[in-house]
Amino acid sequence: MNATENKPLALIKYGGNAMLNEGLKQAVVNNIKQLTERGVQTVLVHGGGPFIKRALDMAGIASEFIGGHRKTTPEALKYIEMALKGEVNSSLVNLLNASGLKAVGLSGKDGAMAIARKRYHLAQENGQDVKHDLGQVGDVESIDTTLPRTLLQHGFLPVITCIASDKKGNDYNINADMFAGALAGALAADDYLVLTDVDGLLRDLNDPASIIRELPLSELPSLMGTVIKGGMIPKLESCEAALRGGARRARIVNGTQPDTIAKAVLSSHSTGTEICL
Repeated sequence: MNATENKPLALIKYGGNAMLNEGLKQAVVNNIKQLTERGVQTVLVHGGGPFIKRALDMAGIASEFIGGHRKTTPEALKYIEMALKGEVNSSLVNLLNASGLKAVGLSGKDGAMAIARKRYHLAQENGQDVKHDLGQVGDVESIDTTLPRTLLQHGFLPVITCIASDKKGNDYNINADMFAGALAGALAADDYLVLTDVDGLLRDLNDPASIIRELPLSELPSLMGTVIKGGMIPKLESCEAALRGGARRARIVNGTQPDTIAKAVLSSHSTGTEICL
């Protein structure tokens, strides 16, 4: 057994304002360094919605959304991949390496880590089920953890973005929350943290004191569309995917609070909203 197999593993899904603000980006890096110094193997998964929008705007490609999903042409995917891998991923790797860590930038395509399948948006229109083609938008079909585990065993920190290919070599953009949840489950992560811009899941958006500290998976269906809505839906669904896939803990935390990540993993302090099996 490799020694790293006895070390705890944390997977962090990174996004939101913590990705746009330089001070918060550095705080996230500092937190990750704290984790590694305490013997926690760490994997970082990221998306990059604002960077994608900017790249598409610069290329003169209009964005069309269907059911909250960006319809993605093969031409648009080229620019999405450039933004995610060439800008966001590279920037994060530079920051992490400058802090003394050994970060490696990857996408789901590397080492066939993630195999994608095409995603369709299903909707009810005029009482009929309608299937919308989203273009190069995919779901995770399977995960092979060989590459990230090999990197972790040799002291590297995988930084992964959510582009993957299907079995025929067609490329897809995958929702970063769902990609991260699938990978956290496959890696049997001890901690899966989804960074957001709020303290956790609130019963009342206008009342910070209404935060839900523990949420059993069995309660998710009854809260969908009411308490859980908008951008929180894929975040909670990703926590469910992680837990059902093999992760031990899943939590939604505020990535704009500098010490939240280290506190959530290293202390017994209740942080954010923990989703429980």
